[in-house]
Amino acid sequence: MGLADPGCTSLFRHCMVVSRVSRHRDHAVCGRLLNSRRQPDRAQEQMMLEVTNLSISFPHTSGRLRAVENIDFSIEKGKVLTLIGESGSGKTLTGLSLMGLLPGGAQVTGRIALEGREISGLSEEKLRHIRGRDIAMVYQNPLSALNPVWPVGEQIAEAVLAHGLATRHEAGQRAIALLGRVGIPGPERVSKLYPFEISGGMRQRVVIAMALACNPRLIIADEPTTALDVTIKAQILDLLADLVAQEQISVLLITHDMHVVARLADDILVLYAGRMAERGHVRDLLDHPAHPYTAGLLRSADIRSRPPQTDLEILTGQPPRIGNFPTGCRFHPRCPSSGALCPTHSPDFIQLFSSGQATACHYPAISADRLQQEQLL
Repeated sequence: MGLADPGCTSLFRHCMVVSRVSRHRDHAVCGRLLNSRRQPDRAQEQMMLEVTNLSISFPHTSGRLRAVENIDFSIEKGKVLTLIGESGSGKTLTGLSLMGLLPGGAQVTGRIALEGREISGLSEEKLRHIRGRDIAMVYQNPLSALNPVWPVGEQIAEAVLAHGLATRHEAGQRAIALLGRVGIPGPERVSKLYPFEISGGMRQRVVIAMALACNPRLIIADEPTTALDVTIKAQILDLLADLVAQEQISVLLITHDMHVVARLADDILVLYAGRMAERGHVRDLLDHPAHPYTAGLLRSADIRSRPPQTDLEILTGQPPRIGNFPTGCRFHPRCPSSGALCPTHSPDFIQLFSSGQATACHYPAISADRLQQEQLL
């Protein structure tokens, strides 16, 4: 049963939707009455990162092309937010924009605040002070992130020295301690090895150790388990979970892997073609996805139980390229639930429940049972 079905309207009184109106008008009323950007009330001091109305564009012969549009999210201290979506959804661009690492010509608008202090629009000099010290990044390919002609211990120590936080001897000792902290056996011996002399899983641990070198408050992890086998992948995820729990580090985890999301996330933001598709607590989105794209990602990843001897479902089609976005809802050419509004009207991003779950869909999938539970809160 969808949001606009007549059987749901009497239950959806917190939206003040009048029964017997058309499904198009149901959505329009909800879109006006629900705060499209509102998130659950949380103490301001608990927020590590707040991003408001973030947009990213690049120059083109036809004008500027918007790759990311009007993204909103926040991360609490000691929590993990995952950005999920297919390639080209804007996940990595969003992460790089927080560090001021987008390529030349990129234009970023909106507000980025770290513990209440706005960092969007800072000069390159001030951003260099923040990078590594306040915000650090774990890159997708550790081999390309490491210098091939420097021992790994020296590279970690250099990250400490770059911010003037220790003497060279102290930085070297910290590098060894960090290698041990991320679970590398024989850290003193490994500190003298070059990147090509250690395994892929160990290189990823080295990159995480380097990110931790200056005790950052926020880590951006961009596909940190890509190309790792299942066992090593599980170990890296356990390591990240331990760092969050023990060090109270906040993590922005960028991934396309729903299994990683299920294992590590506290909150989820689903991106599609540069726009927000759905946002909410991990259990809300995994158990009750409201957007057809989120539901499709879950079905294709085999996260939830399915009848035995049935094939996994796949998302048909491909995501659109920047500059070739369809009109209306950008997901409508691939959407199994596409309706009359979808090709022509872009959906508002509306909050559905008091838990904070929100979506951009004209016809979100919401059961009567879920609405009844909300009414009883």
